[in-house]
Amino acid sequence: MASVQYEEATRLYPGTPMPAVNALNLLITDGELLVLVGPSGSGKSTALRMLAGLEPLDAGRILIGGNDVSRVRPRDRDIAMVFQNYALYPNLDVAQNMGFALKQRGVKKDERMQRVREVAKLLDLEPFLDRKPRNLSGGQRQRVAMGRAIARRPQVYLMDEPLSNLDAKLRVQTRAELVELQKRLAVTTVYVTHDQVEAMTMGHRVAVLRDGVLQQCDAPSTLYHEPANLFVAGFIGSPAMNMLPVTFDGSIRVAGAEIRIHEALGGDRLTLGFRPETIDISDEGPIPSRVRVVEDLGSKVFVHLVIDHDGVERRIVAKVDPPFASAPDESVRLTLRGTVHLFDSSEARRVTVTL
Repeated sequence: MASVQYEEATRLYPGTPMPAVNALNLLITDGELLVLVGPSGSGKSTALRMLAGLEPLDAGRILIGGNDVSRVRPRDRDIAMVFQNYALYPNLDVAQNMGFALKQRGVKKDERMQRVREVAKLLDLEPFLDRKPRNLSGGQRQRVAMGRAIARRPQVYLMDEPLSNLDAKLRVQTRAELVELQKRLAVTTVYVTHDQVEAMTMGHRVAVLRDGVLQQCDAPSTLYHEPANLFVAGFIGSPAMNMLPVTFDGSIRVAGAEIRIHEALGGDRLTLGFRPETIDISDEGPIPSRVRVVEDLGSKVFVHLVIDHDGVERRIVAKVDPPFASAPDESVRLTLRGTVHLFDSSEARRVTVTL
């Protein structure tokens, strides 16, 4: 087990003007499950491959357990990686797949099989040890791929979107099993995903990347309630945070309704951000609105609304408790209650206000 540290780690692909990963500084503590998340092209998989030794560094360094591994071969870094496509050998059965890396390292057969059986028990794979991958479900194949990594007993586990090929129900089940397994093993794990819901439900901390630059690294609840900038605020959360351009002159106006603000950022052009759950829908609120679509999910209801904000039709989303009586095209009134955020024109600074 070991900590992982990126120090100004940079990767610039030939022929590209901007680094895929730009001066990344990030400390992952021993035994932590850290999730790298961001949109496509944000550099999260490149950062993972740099740690694995599959991508060279153009600047900076990476340390595992305090040792600089920037120029160390992948096989000598004592890491194990789980890929999106499982990467199982079709001609080998489950036991042989799980023990393949140990065999390559010269581990004796008796010890190899003992490790495989221990991991198979841990992952509920004991009944399938003599089956070939083609005779397994997607979730079972993914557990075999994880089992092969676990049997290695490395210092660090690396996982590159390992659940993306599973159906929705199986993804929820498998990610819960993976979190429980990582807690039991207490091995440092770096997990890459583009799914922010997956990131928020799995990570001890979540690192948000954009265009190769680290935006924020915090606990999931901190990312949600205290986003460092407008990008993090809009990326984290499902549905996303509602955003409206506003002018500050001692107060702000939303669809003609005045909201007094006692604290604000410098400059008069700001962006107001508020989560769907801060919207209260009634017949008497100060903000006029119209219902577009109602998404009733049983335990919660997402109401898509339209407001006339500064002469422009703006779409926002509210999260309310069922039952919700209003129908599409019906007029309603809105009130903002709770926490809202104001971001400056550079989209970098934030002030949080409780209404």
